[in-house]
Amino acid sequence: MSGTLAKTDPSTFGPSRAARELGLKRGEFDLAVNLGLVRTTPDEGGGGRRVTRAELDRLRAADGFPDGLRERVSTTGTQEGAALMEIAPTRFTTLARFGLLVPVSFYLNRYRAVVWLYLTEELRQFTAEASNARLLSGRLPAEIREGLKAGLDRRPRNWRGRHSGFLLRQAGDDPWARAAAVAALLDPADVAEVVQDPAERARLDRFRPRLPGHGAPGSPAAELVQRLTTATDPDEVAWFRADLAHTLETARGEGPAPHPLPEPTPSTLPASSTLPTPRTLPAPPTLPAPRTLPTPPTVPAPPEHPKPTGLLTRLRCRGRRSARST
Repeated sequence: MSGTLAKTDPSTFGPSRAARELGLKRGEFDLAVNLGLVRTTPDEGGGGRRVTRAELDRLRAADGFPDGLRERVSTTGTQEGAALMEIAPTRFTTLARFGLLVPVSFYLNRYRAVVWLYLTEELRQFTAEASNARLLSGRLPAEIREGLKAGLDRRPRNWRGRHSGFLLRQAGDDPWARAAAVAALLDPADVAEVVQDPAERARLDRFRPRLPGHGAPGSPAAELVQRLTTATDPDEVAWFRADLAHTLETARGEGPAPHPLPEPTPSTLPASSTLPTPRTLPAPPTLPAPRTLPTPPTVPAPPEHPKPTGLLTRLRCRGRRSARST
């Protein structure tokens, strides 16, 4: 082989080990990475993102560690969030559906219902803002009431917009990884219309980040999550498509995607090329000599009867001669 595989830096730690070192659950650690609270580096061995020892030391040296870090990644659902904001759960849901409270993550419960989670710190900030007091008590504005009657629900779209920022942060400065981060939230048909070169689509697939998944592929839970993580509103789709086209142009400026080499044909082979040796078919097997049938036995001819003799014969012969003479 002409190349050698890069080895993982032993002074870095994988996500599970880094989470333990920081006193976080794995989900809390992933959220801290998404929010940019924990800086990661790519694994040279191809094993995903890793955390350096220097980054762990930096986080440990911060004031209030580990409670301060854990508080910044604390999330809450509808019931707990409503209690924190001192409003009814129905009002909390109304504000979230209208888009005033933006979820940071979600999961499916055992009934396949979507449970949206919100940053506790953001809910406190929303409550403390004086201009939001009219939204926490009294009659809601007519615009919000009309949106609720029309079935408006901006939670999936707001999550996608927020998660797009997370993916772009993890992609760093790599232009192809950034283009793949945008394409990850689009339907494959939309991606194919924007990226018509198969080689470029293949490169985007290699950089495609993993999105939240639930259940086996093709299961109702997996299909529900796919709908939540795919842009659907026309204006949202148009925005992601335009962003994909822009990031793709930047990526092309860094270098085109490698195209697969075409299969050689006799008409395109150079003169010095050596044609492959034709395959020699095996000789057919030698058949055995034809079987010689035995000569049928010779049947002896029947014996000839002796000519009759005696007096009676002479008399018959004399009678025949007499008859001819008359």
